[in-house]
Amino acid sequence: MSMKTKPLAQGGGTLKRNLGLWAIVGLGLGYMTPTVVFDTFGMVGRDTANAVPAAYLVALVVMVFTAISYGKIASAIPSAGSAYTYVRESIHPNLGFMVGWTSLIDYVLLPMVNCLIIRSYLEALFPDIPGWIWVVIYCVLVTAIIYLTMRGTSNANMVLLVFSIIVMAVFVVMVIAQLAQGHGAGTVASVAPFLHDGVTLGAVLMGATIVCFSFIGFDAVTMYAEEAKDPKIMPRAILLTVILGGAIFLVAAYFTQLRFPDWNEFAPGGDMQYVEDSTLPIIGHLVGGDVLRAVLTAAGFCATLASGLASHASVSRMLLVMGRNNVLPKKVFGYINPRTHTPTFNIVLVGAICLLAIPFTLELIAAWINFGALIAFTFVNVSVIAWFAVRKGRRKTPGDIFRYIVMPAIGMLLTGLLWANLHQDALIGGTVWAVIGLLYLLVLTRGFRRKVASFDENEAVTGFNKLPVPAPQRPLDDDLDDERDPTGAR
Repeated sequence: MSMKTKPLAQGGGTLKRNLGLWAIVGLGLGYMTPTVVFDTFGMVGRDTANAVPAAYLVALVVMVFTAISYGKIASAIPSAGSAYTYVRESIHPNLGFMVGWTSLIDYVLLPMVNCLIIRSYLEALFPDIPGWIWVVIYCVLVTAIIYLTMRGTSNANMVLLVFSIIVMAVFVVMVIAQLAQGHGAGTVASVAPFLHDGVTLGAVLMGATIVCFSFIGFDAVTMYAEEAKDPKIMPRAILLTVILGGAIFLVAAYFTQLRFPDWNEFAPGGDMQYVEDSTLPIIGHLVGGDVLRAVLTAAGFCATLASGLASHASVSRMLLVMGRNNVLPKKVFGYINPRTHTPTFNIVLVGAICLLAIPFTLELIAAWINFGALIAFTFVNVSVIAWFAVRKGRRKTPGDIFRYIVMPAIGMLLTGLLWANLHQDALIGGTVWAVIGLLYLLVLTRGFRRKVASFDENEAVTGFNKLPVPAPQRPLDDDLDDERDPTGAR
């Protein structure tokens, strides 16, 4: 019989411990969307002087250090949480709020990224139709689906993940065959994708700041800490997600770089839009004609759509939590439609934000998302030092110093280095957002005189994301709790 966690405060349900190691790893890889390596390949090739695999290798090293820190802190604070939770518990609630506020950029803009990628796919398939039409159709469709229901899609995500990996494997085999015939670099073994004349460390770091966006989602597995069969598997699940995801990215980027040694192949006539948006359809067409373009685009489309549904629902839910706890106006953001049992205002608001995908490029939005993500990753490393070395006093032996000070410090410095190399517009926009958050924190805490309210996305105020076992009086397919507030009062 599976173990169960303590009942949720407002619903009476419990979270079943029924997820094994590979189930959690699969969920993490699904969040990472492996086909994204092709979406950003053109822009990263341009920024790195055709050294995309080198950028992925640097990002992977950085993420491994951060994943190790996530594993350590997730073991120490095993409740389902996030960077916000870990900073709040290990350092201070106010700093945790600021980390969470900064990371809110990821939540709000990630649905827009999926919209941009879908727009690029459809523009490639139907070049005569203006891109803004696809943006409007996508936003209306996704918003309508989530407006009616917010059920989880873990099984669908697993199917889409397997499908995407199979398609990517077929792609790699086709590329190897073409390299053997003299196309591209004409070889399957070369260091050129990592190091060649014209490659600089600064350029590779710039590329790494873009591709670290590909790794966003590995930390999502911490959400399943309370549903793991054994909490001790969480550090391995986090690390395996990063390593396997990074390996998929590296292999795909390596062979794609050999097949296309010059990024200019993706910019016919010097048109930069072809590399600022998704290059996946172009890569598929150049390697396998219309058939592979259709298949590769279908794989990317399905994975991106699933990610879009999940991210749209997730940020709508986070805004609901913030509304329920009066971090945002409760009457508006904390409202649940009694007919659909969904936070309809939040869902429509996120859909409206997605419409901003009409004028923006994937490159710029990805940079803004990375601003918040890298801040969160940096402070997770800081949290390990604060929790173990400072709070628990684990700094007296060489082993403890290495594990709880040196390793997270390296992770902190590496993520900070990538953050410093972000796009200038992202640094400016992210800083402005952080300042707004600080001013808002001053208001919420009356000048730091009272405790800051919580807005953890994983807080148990609804049944979405971590589906509770329903109480006997509740139907199995309820999507959200009724209109009770977090304390259970009517």
